[in-house]
Amino acid sequence: MYLEFRHLRTIRAIHEAGGLARAADMLHITQSALSHQVKALEEQVGMELFHRRSKPMKLSPAGLKLLRLAERILPEISAVEEEFRAMQSGRSGRLHIAIECHACFDWLFPVLDGLRSAWPDVDVDIRMRLAFDAIEALRREEVDFVISSDPVSLPGITFQPLFDYEPMFVCPRGHRLAEKPFIEAEDFAEETLLHYPVERAKLDIFTQLLTPARVEPRGMRPVELTEVILMLVAAGRGVTVLPDWVLRDVRARPDYVVKHITEGGLTKRMYAAVRDEDTAKPYIAHMIRLARTEPVKLQRG
Repeated sequence: MYLEFRHLRTIRAIHEAGGLARAADMLHITQSALSHQVKALEEQVGMELFHRRSKPMKLSPAGLKLLRLAERILPEISAVEEEFRAMQSGRSGRLHIAIECHACFDWLFPVLDGLRSAWPDVDVDIRMRLAFDAIEALRREEVDFVISSDPVSLPGITFQPLFDYEPMFVCPRGHRLAEKPFIEAEDFAEETLLHYPVERAKLDIFTQLLTPARVEPRGMRPVELTEVILMLVAAGRGVTVLPDWVLRDVRARPDYVVKHITEGGLTKRMYAAVRDEDTAKPYIAHMIRLARTEPVKLQRG
Protein backbone atom coordinates (compact mmCIF):
# COMPACT_ATOMS: atom_id res chain seq x y z
CA MET A 1 0.00 0.00 0.00
CA TYR A 2 1.33 3.41 -0.99
CA LEU A 3 0.16 6.34 1.16
CA GLU A 4 0.77 10.04 0.59
CA PHE A 5 0.21 12.91 2.99
CA ARG A 6 -2.70 14.06 0.79
CA HIS A 7 -4.44 10.74 1.46
CA LEU A 8 -4.24 11.31 5.21
CA ARG A 9 -5.46 14.89 4.79
CA THR A 10 -8.39 13.59 2.73
CA ILE A 11 -9.42 11.06 5.38
CA ARG A 12 -9.27 13.72 8.08
CA ALA A 13 -11.17 16.31 6.03
CA ILE A 14 -14.05 13.94 5.15
CA HIS A 15 -14.30 12.86 8.79
CA GLU A 16 -14.43 16.48 9.98
CA ALA A 17 -16.79 17.66 7.20
CA GLY A 18 -19.12 14.67 7.24
CA GLY A 19 -19.45 14.61 3.44
CA LEU A 20 -17.56 14.93 0.16
CA ALA A 21 -18.83 18.36 -0.86
CA ARG A 22 -17.72 20.21 2.27
CA ALA A 23 -14.45 18.20 2.44
CA ALA A 24 -13.64 19.17 -1.16
CA ASP A 25 -14.11 22.83 -0.21
CA MET A 26 -11.79 22.39 2.77
CA LEU A 27 -9.13 20.79 0.56
CA HIS A 28 -9.62 23.31 -2.27
CA ILE A 29 -10.29 20.63 -4.88
CA THR A 30 -13.41 19.61 -6.83
CA GLN A 31 -15.82 17.03 -5.43
CA SER A 32 -15.18 14.85 -8.50
CA ALA A 33 -11.40 14.89 -7.90
CA LEU A 34 -11.96 14.02 -4.24
CA SER A 35 -14.24 11.08 -5.17
CA HIS A 36 -11.61 9.69 -7.55
CA GLN A 37 -8.95 10.07 -4.87
CA VAL A 38 -11.05 8.18 -2.30
CA LYS A 39 -11.84 5.44 -4.81
CA ALA A 40 -8.16 5.01 -5.73
CA LEU A 41 -7.20 4.85 -2.05
CA GLU A 42 -9.88 2.23 -1.31
CA GLU A 43 -8.57 0.14 -4.21
CA GLN A 44 -5.09 0.26 -2.65
CA VAL A 45 -6.40 -0.67 0.79
CA GLY A 46 -8.69 -3.35 -0.62
CA MET A 47 -11.73 -2.34 1.43
CA GLU A 48 -14.15 0.54 1.95
CA LEU A 49 -12.99 3.44 4.07
CA PHE A 50 -16.43 5.10 4.50
CA HIS A 51 -20.04 4.09 5.05
CA ARG A 52 -21.43 6.17 2.20
CA ARG A 53 -25.12 5.64 2.92
CA SER A 54 -24.85 7.20 6.38
CA LYS A 55 -25.56 10.90 6.86
CA PRO A 56 -23.10 12.30 7.71
CA MET A 57 -20.56 9.96 6.16
CA LYS A 58 -18.86 7.79 8.74
CA LEU A 59 -15.52 6.03 8.65
CA SER A 60 -15.34 2.27 8.39
CA PRO A 61 -12.97 0.37 10.74
CA ALA A 62 -10.26 0.62 8.06
CA GLY A 63 -10.96 4.33 7.68
CA LEU A 64 -10.68 4.81 11.46
CA LYS A 65 -7.22 3.24 11.41
CA LEU A 66 -6.12 5.72 8.75
CA LEU A 67 -7.71 8.56 10.72
CA ARG A 68 -5.68 7.64 13.81
CA LEU A 69 -2.58 7.59 11.63
CA ALA A 70 -3.45 11.00 10.18
CA GLU A 71 -4.06 12.51 13.63
CA ARG A 72 -0.66 11.29 14.74
CA ILE A 73 1.42 12.18 11.69
CA LEU A 74 -0.14 15.34 10.20
CA PRO A 75 0.48 17.58 13.26
CA GLU A 76 4.13 16.52 13.19
CA ILE A 77 4.36 17.33 9.49
CA SER A 78 2.75 20.72 10.10
CA ALA A 79 5.22 21.46 12.89
CA VAL A 80 8.18 20.60 10.66
CA GLU A 81 6.78 22.73 7.84
CA GLU A 82 6.45 25.66 10.24
CA GLU A 83 10.03 25.15 11.42
CA PHE A 84 11.24 25.20 7.81
CA ARG A 85 9.27 28.38 7.11
CA ALA A 86 10.77 29.98 10.21
CA MET A 87 14.27 28.95 9.16
CA GLN A 88 13.74 30.32 5.65
CA SER A 89 12.55 33.62 7.08
CA GLY A 90 15.41 33.74 9.60
CA ARG A 91 13.12 33.63 12.63
CA SER A 92 14.53 30.36 13.96
CA GLY A 93 17.68 28.30 13.74
CA ARG A 94 20.58 27.09 15.86
CA LEU A 95 23.22 29.18 17.61
CA HIS A 96 25.62 26.91 19.47
CA ILE A 97 28.55 28.82 20.90
CA ALA A 98 32.11 27.86 21.80
CA ILE A 99 34.31 30.24 23.80
CA GLU A 100 38.09 30.48 23.76
CA CYS A 101 37.94 33.09 26.53
CA HIS A 102 37.27 32.18 30.17
CA ALA A 103 36.57 35.78 31.15
CA CYS A 104 33.96 36.39 28.44
CA PHE A 105 31.04 35.13 30.52
CA ASP A 106 30.84 38.52 32.25
CA TRP A 107 29.52 40.12 29.07
CA LEU A 108 28.23 37.04 27.24
CA PHE A 109 25.29 36.30 29.55
CA PRO A 110 23.74 39.79 29.15
CA VAL A 111 24.23 39.43 25.39
CA LEU A 112 22.43 36.08 25.35
CA ASP A 113 19.58 37.50 27.44
CA GLY A 114 19.07 40.19 24.82
CA LEU A 115 19.29 37.67 22.00
CA ARG A 116 16.72 35.31 23.54
CA SER A 117 14.28 38.18 23.97
CA ALA A 118 14.58 39.13 20.31
CA TRP A 119 14.80 35.58 18.87
CA PRO A 120 12.84 33.21 21.13
CA ASP A 121 12.73 30.47 18.46
CA VAL A 122 16.50 30.23 18.07
CA ASP A 123 18.13 27.27 19.83
CA VAL A 124 20.94 28.89 21.86
CA ASP A 125 23.50 26.79 23.72
CA ILE A 126 27.07 27.10 25.02
CA ARG A 127 29.23 24.08 24.19
CA MET A 128 31.79 24.15 26.98
CA ARG A 129 33.53 20.88 26.10
CA LEU A 130 34.47 22.28 22.67
CA ALA A 131 36.33 25.32 24.00
CA PHE A 132 39.76 23.80 23.34
CA ASP A 133 38.88 22.82 19.75
CA ALA A 134 36.51 25.65 18.96
CA ILE A 135 37.51 26.62 15.42
CA GLU A 136 37.66 23.02 14.23
CA ALA A 137 34.25 22.45 15.85
CA LEU A 138 33.00 25.43 13.85
CA ARG A 139 34.32 23.90 10.63
CA ARG A 140 32.69 20.56 11.52
CA GLU A 141 29.39 22.44 12.13
CA GLU A 142 29.26 21.28 15.75
CA VAL A 143 29.02 24.94 16.78
CA ASP A 144 27.92 28.06 14.90
CA PHE A 145 29.66 30.91 16.71
CA VAL A 146 33.13 31.06 18.29
CA ILE A 147 34.38 33.86 20.54
CA SER A 148 38.13 34.20 20.14
CA SER A 149 40.97 36.72 20.38
CA ASP A 150 43.17 34.72 17.98
CA PRO A 151 41.94 35.07 14.38
CA VAL A 152 43.35 32.69 11.79
CA SER A 153 42.96 32.54 8.03
CA LEU A 154 40.76 29.59 7.14
CA PRO A 155 38.64 28.99 4.02
CA GLY A 156 34.95 29.25 4.74
CA ILE A 157 35.42 30.97 8.12
CA THR A 158 34.94 34.70 8.76
CA PHE A 159 36.32 36.49 11.83
CA GLN A 160 34.15 39.49 12.65
CA PRO A 161 35.83 42.10 14.90
CA LEU A 162 33.86 42.78 18.09
CA PHE A 163 35.76 45.16 20.38
CA ASP A 164 39.22 46.06 21.65
CA TYR A 165 40.24 45.45 25.24
CA GLU A 166 43.28 45.99 27.44
CA PRO A 167 44.91 43.15 29.40
CA MET A 168 45.84 44.65 32.79
CA PHE A 169 48.07 43.63 35.68
CA VAL A 170 46.55 42.95 39.11
CA CYS A 171 48.47 42.55 42.37
CA PRO A 172 47.55 42.86 46.07
CA ARG A 173 47.75 46.15 47.93
CA GLY A 174 51.25 46.56 49.39
CA HIS A 175 52.90 44.39 46.72
CA ARG A 176 56.41 45.37 45.61
CA LEU A 177 55.05 46.42 42.18
CA ALA A 178 52.07 48.36 43.52
CA GLU A 179 53.75 51.75 43.29
CA LYS A 180 55.22 51.37 39.82
CA PRO A 181 53.63 53.63 37.18
CA PHE A 182 53.32 50.65 34.81
CA ILE A 183 54.44 47.03 34.61
CA GLU A 184 57.21 45.74 32.34
CA ALA A 185 58.14 42.26 31.16
CA GLU A 186 61.04 41.93 33.62
CA ASP A 187 58.69 42.51 36.56
CA PHE A 188 57.15 39.06 36.01
CA ALA A 189 60.46 37.23 36.46
CA GLU A 190 60.06 37.16 40.25
CA GLU A 191 56.33 36.51 40.33
CA THR A 192 53.93 33.57 40.36
CA LEU A 193 51.47 34.16 37.53
CA LEU A 194 47.89 33.07 38.17
CA HIS A 195 46.15 32.39 34.87
CA TYR A 196 43.26 30.58 33.21
CA PRO A 197 43.94 26.91 32.36
CA VAL A 198 44.81 27.37 28.68
CA GLU A 199 48.07 26.95 26.79
CA ARG A 200 50.38 29.94 26.99
CA ALA A 201 49.95 30.56 23.24
CA LYS A 202 46.42 31.73 24.11
CA LEU A 203 47.41 33.90 27.10
CA ASP A 204 47.64 37.58 26.17
CA ILE A 205 50.50 38.29 28.55
CA PHE A 206 52.68 35.72 26.80
CA THR A 207 51.73 36.47 23.20
CA GLN A 208 52.00 40.24 23.59
CA LEU A 209 54.82 40.67 26.12
CA LEU A 210 56.63 37.80 27.83
CA THR A 211 57.36 35.53 24.85
CA PRO A 212 58.76 38.34 22.64
CA ALA A 213 60.80 39.60 25.62
CA ARG A 214 61.96 36.05 26.48
CA VAL A 215 60.91 36.48 30.09
CA GLU A 216 59.62 33.55 32.15
CA PRO A 217 57.61 34.02 35.36
CA ARG A 218 59.11 32.44 38.48
CA GLY A 219 56.05 30.21 38.68
CA MET A 220 52.66 29.62 37.02
CA ARG A 221 49.40 28.39 38.50
CA PRO A 222 46.32 27.64 36.39
CA VAL A 223 43.00 28.58 38.00
CA GLU A 224 39.59 27.96 36.46
CA LEU A 225 37.48 30.80 37.89
CA THR A 226 38.04 34.55 37.82
CA GLU A 227 36.83 35.05 41.38
CA VAL A 228 39.23 32.38 42.65
CA ILE A 229 42.10 34.05 40.80
CA LEU A 230 41.25 37.37 42.48
CA MET A 231 40.91 35.68 45.88
CA LEU A 232 44.41 34.19 45.53
CA VAL A 233 45.82 37.55 44.43
CA ALA A 234 44.35 39.23 47.52
CA ALA A 235 45.91 36.49 49.66
CA GLY A 236 49.35 37.23 48.22
CA ARG A 237 49.61 33.91 46.36
CA GLY A 238 50.51 35.51 43.04
CA VAL A 239 49.70 38.19 40.47
CA THR A 240 47.50 38.00 37.40
CA VAL A 241 46.61 39.63 34.09
CA LEU A 242 42.91 40.03 33.27
CA PRO A 243 40.94 41.90 30.57
CA ASP A 244 39.74 45.37 31.48
CA TRP A 245 36.02 44.48 31.42
CA VAL A 246 36.55 42.03 34.30
CA LEU A 247 38.22 44.73 36.42
CA ARG A 248 35.54 47.40 36.34
CA ASP A 249 34.71 46.79 40.04
CA VAL A 250 38.10 45.44 41.14
CA ARG A 251 39.80 48.81 40.67
CA ALA A 252 37.72 50.31 43.48
CA ARG A 253 38.32 47.45 45.93
CA PRO A 254 40.95 48.15 48.61
CA ASP A 255 42.62 44.73 48.35
CA TYR A 256 43.82 45.21 44.78
CA VAL A 257 46.05 47.40 42.65
CA VAL A 258 45.43 47.47 38.89
CA LYS A 259 48.20 48.65 36.54
CA HIS A 260 48.75 49.14 32.83
CA ILE A 261 51.27 46.78 31.24
CA THR A 262 54.00 48.76 29.46
CA GLU A 263 53.90 52.53 29.34
CA GLY A 264 51.38 52.65 26.50
CA GLY A 265 49.34 49.66 27.69
CA LEU A 266 48.54 46.50 25.75
CA THR A 267 45.65 46.24 23.31
CA LYS A 268 43.95 43.08 22.06
CA ARG A 269 40.87 42.55 19.88
CA MET A 270 38.04 40.09 20.40
CA TYR A 271 36.42 38.40 17.40
CA ALA A 272 33.38 36.33 16.51
CA ALA A 273 34.15 33.48 14.12
CA VAL A 274 31.27 32.21 11.98
CA ARG A 275 30.94 30.19 8.79
CA ASP A 276 30.74 32.34 5.67
CA GLU A 277 27.27 31.08 4.73
CA ASP A 278 25.90 32.04 8.17
CA THR A 279 26.97 35.68 8.22
CA ALA A 280 23.71 36.82 6.60
CA LYS A 281 21.45 35.03 9.10
CA PRO A 282 19.62 37.81 10.95
CA TYR A 283 19.94 36.33 14.45
CA ILE A 284 23.70 35.85 14.01
CA ALA A 285 24.03 39.44 12.78
CA HIS A 286 22.07 40.55 15.86
CA MET A 287 24.32 38.46 18.13
CA ILE A 288 27.37 40.20 16.66
CA ARG A 289 25.81 43.64 17.19
CA LEU A 290 25.07 42.84 20.84
CA ALA A 291 28.56 41.42 21.37
CA ARG A 292 30.02 44.69 20.11
CA THR A 293 28.10 46.89 22.54
CA GLU A 294 27.66 45.01 25.84
CA PRO A 295 31.40 44.58 26.65
CA VAL A 296 31.98 48.29 26.04
CA LYS A 297 29.39 49.08 28.71
CA LEU A 298 31.36 46.95 31.16
CA GLN A 299 34.65 48.56 30.16
CA ARG A 300 33.18 51.98 30.87
CA GLY A 301 31.74 50.83 34.18
